[in-house]
Amino acid sequence: MNIEKEFNQIYHDHAPKVFRLCLGYASGDEDLAKEWQQETFIRVWNHRESFQSKSAISTWIYRIAVNICLSDLRKSKQHLHINESLLRTAATTEENDKQEFQIQKLYSCIHKLSPTNKAIILLELEDIPQATIAEIQGMAYGSLRTRLNRIRQSLLKCIQDGK
Repeated sequence: MNIEKEFNQIYHDHAPKVFRLCLGYASGDEDLAKEWQQETFIRVWNHRESFQSKSAISTWIYRIAVNICLSDLRKSKQHLHINESLLRTAATTEENDKQEFQIQKLYSCIHKLSPTNKAIILLELEDIPQATIAEIQGMAYGSLRTRLNRIRQSLLKCIQDGK
């Protein structure tokens, strides 16, 4: 397979998850998430020869995406607000309204986490295997599981108490 076709396949396989990961960091700002997604794949293309296959390509790509998001947030030192219109759907029933409110509350609580914890939970929400998340974060698998448990407890407390 030639390099361009291989890259297109990689992009096709990973772009949606990278976008959702970036969207979490961008707190719902789709334009910013698209910008970060694009920057991620530009770096993947430009540094494709440096990928050493010591881990899965997805791990390498997600690490690049996390680094881009964190770097840009540090540079701008901006605090993004949840784009509630993105999370709001045309709810027709009380159940949909309740579910929508819970989603908004969850992302609001995620936004309050430290950058590392935010990265961990956003990857977890994308159903990335925990072993892969540990590798992306450069931490032991057992440490990741402990951290995830603490993050979940923190999010649950935040959702229930609003803190």
